[in-house]
Amino acid sequence: MSPDSPRQCQPCTACCDGWVRITVKGFEARPGHPCPFSTGSGCADYPNRPEIPCRRFQCGWVQQGSPLPEWMRPDRARVMVLPAQGDWQGLPVDLAVPVGRRIPPRALNWLKAFAEREGRPLVYLEHDKRANGEFAERPEMMGYGPPAFQEDLARMAERGSSFW
Repeated sequence: MSPDSPRQCQPCTACCDGWVRITVKGFEARPGHPCPFSTGSGCADYPNRPEIPCRRFQCGWVQQGSPLPEWMRPDRARVMVLPAQGDWQGLPVDLAVPVGRRIPPRALNWLKAFAEREGRPLVYLEHDKRANGEFAERPEMMGYGPPAFQEDLARMAERGSSFW
């Protein structure tokens, strides 16, 4: 793929499938509860999708010039990467959201190596399932980066704060 040829989302629908918590036309999508307009291979109301969150949302894999390799398309790698979702001591912090319960080891190892090589701290999530089969309200948040970053992230988690 040439850098001038943008990647296409579809048939990936990871963002619509509820792994990123969104509200579309009054309907909440969250883990275990996809957007009601998702067909599993696209949007049933694509021409009429709202500006926020749908039109403005772009995962890191789709963004022009993305450093993510082809195999990291969210529906294949089972992870959505949202670049620069925060800032820590002047460094951009990337967020990795599993498409499922956890990020598979191959993808997580690639993301950690990228974070280290580029000097970009990484926050990644895990979705916990409750006994009733529903996903917990808040995913578990982990960090990869300098020890001070991990300590700051742990303090935020203790307070119930979110990084983004």
